[in-house]
Amino acid sequence: MSINNKASSDSFYNKLIYLAALAFLFLSGCSCQAVKFPKSPPDTRKEDIIETIHGVEVTDPFRWLENGDSTETREWIKAQNEYTDAIIKSPPFREKLKSRITRLLRIDRVGSPVACRGRYFFHKRKAQQELSVICMRKGFKGKDQVLIDPHPLSPDHSVKVSLWGVSEDGTMLAYAVRRGGRDEVTVKFFDVEERNDLAEYLPESRYTGFSIRPDKTGCYYVRHESEGPRVYYHKIGTDTGDDKMIFGCGYGPDKIMWTQLSEDGRYLLVTVFHGSAGTKSEIYLQDTSYNAGFRPVVKDVNARFTASISDKHLFIRTNHNAPNEQVFRTDLENLSRENRRKIIPESDSVIESLSLAGGKLFANYTKNVTSHVKVYDINGRFLRDIKLPGHCSAWGPRGRWDSTEAFFGFSSFHIPPTTYRYDTKTGQKQLWWQADVPIDSSKFEVKQIWYESRDSTRVPMFIVHNKDIDLDGNNPTLLTGYGGFNHSLTPTFSTMATLWIEAGGVFARPNLRGGGEFGEKWHQAGMLENKQKVFDDFVGAAEWLIKNGYTRPEKLAISGRSNGGLLVGAALTQRPELFGAVVCGYPLLDMLRYHKFLVARFWISEYGSAENPEQFRYLYDYSPYHNVTNGVEYPAVLFITGDGDTRVAPLHARKMTALLQSATGSKEPVILRYHTKAGHSGGRAVKRKIEDLTDEYSFLFSQLNMRLNRNNH
Repeated sequence: MSINNKASSDSFYNKLIYLAALAFLFLSGCSCQAVKFPKSPPDTRKEDIIETIHGVEVTDPFRWLENGDSTETREWIKAQNEYTDAIIKSPPFREKLKSRITRLLRIDRVGSPVACRGRYFFHKRKAQQELSVICMRKGFKGKDQVLIDPHPLSPDHSVKVSLWGVSEDGTMLAYAVRRGGRDEVTVKFFDVEERNDLAEYLPESRYTGFSIRPDKTGCYYVRHESEGPRVYYHKIGTDTGDDKMIFGCGYGPDKIMWTQLSEDGRYLLVTVFHGSAGTKSEIYLQDTSYNAGFRPVVKDVNARFTASISDKHLFIRTNHNAPNEQVFRTDLENLSRENRRKIIPESDSVIESLSLAGGKLFANYTKNVTSHVKVYDINGRFLRDIKLPGHCSAWGPRGRWDSTEAFFGFSSFHIPPTTYRYDTKTGQKQLWWQADVPIDSSKFEVKQIWYESRDSTRVPMFIVHNKDIDLDGNNPTLLTGYGGFNHSLTPTFSTMATLWIEAGGVFARPNLRGGGEFGEKWHQAGMLENKQKVFDDFVGAAEWLIKNGYTRPEKLAISGRSNGGLLVGAALTQRPELFGAVVCGYPLLDMLRYHKFLVARFWISEYGSAENPEQFRYLYDYSPYHNVTNGVEYPAVLFITGDGDTRVAPLHARKMTALLQSATGSKEPVILRYHTKAGHSGGRAVKRKIEDLTDEYSFLFSQLNMRLNRNNH
């Protein structure tokens, strides 16, 4: 059994916990007084680098900061962190703020389980623990037993573990060890009966699509190498250096691969994505019961295809000739196109995912940016809906094809994450776990409005606030967004956002083009040459909030990470007068050179490349690093990155910090928080999260001149 360990990549739901944490700033019972900041940031050396790209002269005065290992860069990082500390550690409310953050984050958390023959495997973190441990429960109501505890692995708790796979009989599992938020992990194998690690392991690398054979004789995995992704088979008990490469020869580093093994271990499915945009994919199938080659299921079609295996059938979800997705079924023994049968046609809702469990198909739809889950039989006959609250995000159900037991969950802006056990035969559900968050969100109002972007396209936006809010233009407002990679932002819970709202603030999240909320057309309307439309949508949301009395520029904060960091970076440079404060985390900002570093070639299908003359033009037009203007009064900005980010190179934040510090004509601070043991994939202990959030929002609170609410504790 395999577990979906895909970095989601840019899992925006976890990001909201950080982005919306401005809520803290209201809750310690005192007023904010003006804080005096150091007069100027550290000096940064400039270089006279000018190069001509497709006939255009491009300057890059801080290219030397691309070298993150040089002594000069490390000294610069140290000086920047000291400057940042002088600003964000000075507010008088800091300790009360930290106390409130501590109480909010120190709560129990339990993940959705993987069920194997009466055993349940899951992540769990008790309120006072720093990291999640991997647990097992025998029987649904059995006692939780700790199997893997990462706390002893590092004195500063910068190493975490995650469950990657469980054998069919539940006696062996595989888990990943991640150090300091890196995408690269070490994969270890664990004997559940003996309660110890096996001797072998997969060395640290970037892996995807991990599956253990049912008989525990071996496993399949994808390792991303410099030449490109490759599928390997590892035989348990042998040296990993002898692992056999079975697929992938000829595919370059811009491709992404995923594997899936059927529950009986007979069929291995390989999906090849042509970049992160997901606009094209290929599918291959191998019968592992004999020495067979891989049969192509889908090849040379410019559309996205994904597939799932049951006992006898292959279910294919695709946007080919159906931007909102449709589902086909074919026999594993006869993969010809003529044998495919459409069982779930395209509709006005987008099929976000398809899962199989208990002999049923579960289609997770998004309609007007809200999740709906429908249950079908293998012939596509509709059976029932899974009842969900109003505006929400749902995941699953996930389970085994040969079992009637599955698990699904949901959350919303005002509903904490909730997981249920679901009987696929009867439709009955039983609570597995619900977050016990110490807040009262019954007074919150969740609404969806539509506004017009610059080109008159109607864009939806969720707005959440207290029911008795006054629209007097004075409400502190947090505006977040993403807009890329076909990623849909349905309503999800954030403790920090709800507290912000409880204290009188407004939380706003538009569903920008580039996402997948309205299918592939919506995605393509915000990628490549259309990327500027994403920024227009975001600016349009800010203007709507101001025009309709929710806030004003001095009270408007924007925040985003990764592709969302690019979003707020573009908004910052294009409309600096519109915002009071900006948090830009783990961002892409130099769009002319981004594709040269780490895994960024994955993203060329989404953004384009400056090596292409036509794509260079629009990249140069919006690239935040190349659109900073000397003397412009920019708002206060906090950049966040770290050495552990092996996905988006931290050089973007380093260069942009230096450039904006030298160019801004305002007295507002431009600072950089640079972590040495944190990155895109997390890895921080709770105590570190508390400290980091206290730093981050001490800064923002001071900039927005916000007041702490004495009535919320």
